[in-house]
Amino acid sequence: MKTVQDLVAEAKQRIREIDHAELEALRARGVPLIDVREPAEFAQGHVPGAVNLPRGVLEFEVDGHPAVNCKKDPALSHREAPVVLMCRSGGRSALAADALRTLGFAQPLSLAGGWLGWIEAGRPVEET
Repeated sequence: MKTVQDLVAEAKQRIREIDHAELEALRARGVPLIDVREPAEFAQGHVPGAVNLPRGVLEFEVDGHPAVNCKKDPALSHREAPVVLMCRSGGRSALAADALRTLGFAQPLSLAGGWLGWIEAGRPVEET
Protein backbone atom coordinates (compact mmCIF):
# COMPACT_ATOMS: atom_id res chain seq x y z
CA MET A 1 0.00 0.00 0.00
CA LYS A 2 1.25 3.49 -0.87
CA THR A 3 1.25 6.49 1.40
CA VAL A 4 0.68 10.08 0.39
CA GLN A 5 4.41 10.60 0.86
CA ASP A 6 5.00 7.87 -1.73
CA LEU A 7 2.65 9.63 -4.17
CA VAL A 8 4.42 12.96 -3.65
CA ALA A 9 7.86 11.37 -4.07
CA GLU A 10 6.76 9.68 -7.31
CA ALA A 11 5.27 12.95 -8.61
CA LYS A 12 8.50 14.80 -7.84
CA GLN A 13 10.37 12.31 -10.03
CA ARG A 14 8.16 13.26 -13.00
CA ILE A 15 8.06 17.03 -12.58
CA ARG A 16 10.58 19.80 -12.05
CA GLU A 17 10.82 21.83 -8.87
CA ILE A 18 12.15 25.37 -8.99
CA ASP A 19 13.63 27.72 -6.41
CA HIS A 20 12.70 31.32 -5.58
CA ALA A 21 15.20 32.85 -8.01
CA GLU A 22 13.83 30.85 -10.93
CA LEU A 23 10.28 31.71 -9.89
CA GLU A 24 11.10 35.42 -9.95
CA ALA A 25 12.75 35.11 -13.38
CA LEU A 26 9.72 33.26 -14.77
CA ARG A 27 7.27 35.72 -13.25
CA ALA A 28 9.23 38.60 -14.84
CA ARG A 29 8.44 36.91 -18.17
CA GLY A 30 4.73 36.73 -17.29
CA VAL A 31 4.55 33.07 -16.27
CA PRO A 32 1.52 32.53 -14.02
CA LEU A 33 1.86 31.36 -10.43
CA ILE A 34 -1.02 29.20 -9.20
CA ASP A 35 -1.41 28.72 -5.46
CA VAL A 36 -3.24 25.41 -4.99
CA ARG A 37 -3.93 25.88 -1.26
CA GLU A 38 -7.48 26.23 0.01
CA PRO A 39 -9.08 29.70 -0.16
CA ALA A 40 -8.83 30.22 3.61
CA GLU A 41 -5.09 29.45 3.50
CA PHE A 42 -4.62 31.80 0.54
CA ALA A 43 -6.53 34.61 2.30
CA GLN A 44 -4.18 34.45 5.28
CA GLY A 45 -1.26 35.30 3.02
CA HIS A 46 0.13 34.52 -0.41
CA VAL A 47 2.82 35.44 -2.90
CA PRO A 48 1.91 38.78 -4.51
CA GLY A 49 0.27 38.21 -7.88
CA ALA A 50 -0.49 34.53 -7.29
CA VAL A 51 -3.80 33.12 -8.48
CA ASN A 52 -5.73 30.81 -6.16
CA LEU A 53 -6.99 27.63 -7.84
CA PRO A 54 -7.43 25.07 -5.05
CA ARG A 55 -6.00 21.61 -5.66
CA GLY A 56 -9.46 20.06 -5.52
CA VAL A 57 -10.71 21.99 -8.57
CA LEU A 58 -7.47 22.70 -10.43
CA GLU A 59 -7.91 20.18 -13.23
CA PHE A 60 -11.47 21.39 -13.86
CA GLU A 61 -10.65 25.11 -13.91
CA VAL A 62 -7.10 25.55 -15.19
CA ASP A 63 -7.98 25.62 -18.89
CA GLY A 64 -10.61 28.31 -18.43
CA HIS A 65 -8.74 30.58 -16.05
CA PRO A 66 -7.54 33.79 -17.72
CA ALA A 67 -4.25 33.80 -15.77
CA VAL A 68 -3.29 30.54 -17.44
CA ASN A 69 -5.21 30.65 -20.69
CA CYS A 70 -4.86 34.25 -21.79
CA LYS A 71 -5.67 33.25 -25.33
CA LYS A 72 -8.97 31.57 -26.04
CA ASP A 73 -7.30 29.20 -28.46
CA PRO A 74 -9.26 26.03 -29.15
CA ALA A 75 -5.96 24.21 -29.58
CA LEU A 76 -5.07 25.08 -25.95
CA SER A 77 -1.67 26.44 -26.97
CA HIS A 78 -1.10 27.65 -23.41
CA ARG A 79 -0.32 24.05 -22.53
CA GLU A 80 3.10 24.56 -24.12
CA ALA A 81 3.93 27.51 -21.85
CA PRO A 82 5.32 27.11 -18.33
CA VAL A 83 3.06 27.39 -15.30
CA VAL A 84 4.27 27.40 -11.69
CA LEU A 85 2.30 25.78 -8.89
CA MET A 86 2.79 26.25 -5.18
CA CYS A 87 1.19 25.09 -1.93
CA ARG A 88 2.07 25.13 1.76
CA SER A 89 5.17 22.92 1.66
CA GLY A 90 5.50 21.51 -1.86
CA GLY A 91 3.51 18.27 -1.71
CA ARG A 92 0.17 19.40 -3.16
CA SER A 93 1.91 21.49 -5.79
CA ALA A 94 4.01 18.50 -6.88
CA LEU A 95 0.85 16.41 -7.23
CA ALA A 96 -0.85 19.27 -9.07
CA ALA A 97 2.08 19.72 -11.46
CA ASP A 98 2.07 15.99 -12.15
CA ALA A 99 -1.68 16.10 -12.84
CA LEU A 100 -1.20 18.95 -15.31
CA ARG A 101 1.65 17.02 -16.93
CA THR A 102 -0.77 14.12 -17.40
CA LEU A 103 -3.27 16.55 -18.95
CA GLY A 104 -0.70 17.56 -21.56
CA PHE A 105 0.92 20.62 -20.00
CA ALA A 106 4.51 20.65 -21.23
CA GLN A 107 6.09 22.68 -18.43
CA PRO A 108 4.24 22.41 -15.12
CA LEU A 109 6.65 23.48 -12.38
CA SER A 110 6.42 23.24 -8.59
CA LEU A 111 7.91 25.75 -6.16
CA ALA A 112 10.25 23.82 -3.85
CA GLY A 113 9.44 24.43 -0.20
CA GLY A 114 6.14 26.10 -1.02
CA TRP A 115 4.65 28.87 1.11
CA LEU A 116 6.65 27.87 4.18
CA GLY A 117 9.91 28.20 2.27
CA TRP A 118 8.76 31.54 0.86
CA ILE A 119 8.07 32.87 4.37
CA GLU A 120 11.31 31.48 5.80
CA ALA A 121 13.25 33.28 3.05
CA GLY A 122 11.64 36.59 4.04
CA ARG A 123 9.96 37.05 0.66
CA PRO A 124 7.10 39.54 0.16
CA VAL A 125 3.62 38.57 1.31
CA GLU A 126 0.17 39.79 0.33
CA GLU A 127 -3.03 39.30 2.30
CA THR A 128 -6.55 39.24 0.91
